[in-house]
Amino acid sequence: MMETKNNAYRDVYIVDGARTPFLKARGKPGTLSASDMAVQAGRELLARQAFSPKDLGEVVLGCMMPSPEEANIARVVALRLGCGDAMPAFTVQRNCASGMQAIDDAVKDIASGRHELVLAGGTEAMSRAPLLFNNKMVNWLAGMWASKSMGDKVKQIMKFRPDFLAPVVALLKGLTDATINLNMGQTAEILAHRFHITREQMDAFALESHMRVAKAEDQHYFNDVFPAYSSKGDYYLTDDGLRRDTTMQKLATLKPIFDKKFGSVTAGNSSQVTDGAALLLLASADAVKKYKLPVLAKITDVAWAGLDPAEMGLGPVYASSQLMQKYNLNLDDIDFWEINEAFAAQVLACLAAFESEDYCRHYLGFDRAVGRIDINKLNIDGGAIALGHPVGASGARIVLRMMNILHRTGAKRGMASICIGGGQGGAMLIENISGVGV
Repeated sequence: MMETKNNAYRDVYIVDGARTPFLKARGKPGTLSASDMAVQAGRELLARQAFSPKDLGEVVLGCMMPSPEEANIARVVALRLGCGDAMPAFTVQRNCASGMQAIDDAVKDIASGRHELVLAGGTEAMSRAPLLFNNKMVNWLAGMWASKSMGDKVKQIMKFRPDFLAPVVALLKGLTDATINLNMGQTAEILAHRFHITREQMDAFALESHMRVAKAEDQHYFNDVFPAYSSKGDYYLTDDGLRRDTTMQKLATLKPIFDKKFGSVTAGNSSQVTDGAALLLLASADAVKKYKLPVLAKITDVAWAGLDPAEMGLGPVYASSQLMQKYNLNLDDIDFWEINEAFAAQVLACLAAFESEDYCRHYLGFDRAVGRIDINKLNIDGGAIALGHPVGASGARIVLRMMNILHRTGAKRGMASICIGGGQGGAMLIENISGVGV
């Protein structure tokens, strides 16, 4: 086992990463479970390393909705990857930022000296979100199980009503904030109203997301995506949510789905319900030197923030502002941005908040507006509107994408940020040190 140091804080590096294709949910369970996808991304990632899977210190995964067969899904994945019985593993859940939370936990364990190498990321099979019994059905079944005699059972059977079979859709429950009784799409409508974002602006942003993903595919920028195979012989080579034939005219025909009478948020300008996994290998300087690992980026810091749940989409503004203030950065100091595209309205609202002097003064603690983020520095390879948003994996995907963008362009610094249902935001400041060394 590698000897660790007792430094107060050690630098943490991203040395590699991989993800599966993101696969759009199509009304029935997908052929790959959440653990299947994480295993396939992890197998590809570990197969090309100079160390054994058993040399990892731990495995940390984010996942919102693991299946009943995937309790502590990180441990399931670790065992399936051949990390060995002795490998500790744990699963985290911070809604849409679960994958970023897993990376943050890995960063803290490496920085503190607890581990030298950690496999971290996220996975989700949203297509496999369960249908649950409602309380009426649960109580009726409880009565059946408690019935001792045949007479009692007959009496209980006579109490059955067809509406007992009405299912509870776990996916819809998971995308609804119970404290304010609003689903995530409704919070996007609130932001659109607050910042006067039009339907045309949302649709234009959505179209640009598809165009950028198409360009990235054509330019072979998604070299971190590896094929996924099911046990039934199905295989998936690329993300399948991209609509190359999307136009403003087609987007304009879609009806609002969260506020049918007055709204502007549609399926076309929202992220897609999707399955997928994204994993990264994080390492200390000691591990980099021992195994002669490539260093693609350094994770400078991570920030988390809370805000009004009804405006949860502004979470990236709050979290990234913390990092900008802590490191005395302005917009010119950040070369590229990733703001996860839960909704076009939500990303556009984040941009509007940064440009608003009143908002920056009253809510972010700045003495003036942060300024305008150059759209050519934001989500330059597209985002979740075109790729999809498997909630457990998206936080890891945007970190992986930012690392690759910095490496590809030779830029210095990037900010990956994400909004979180329940009124939170997460942001990760990443620095390109490829070619510099550790």
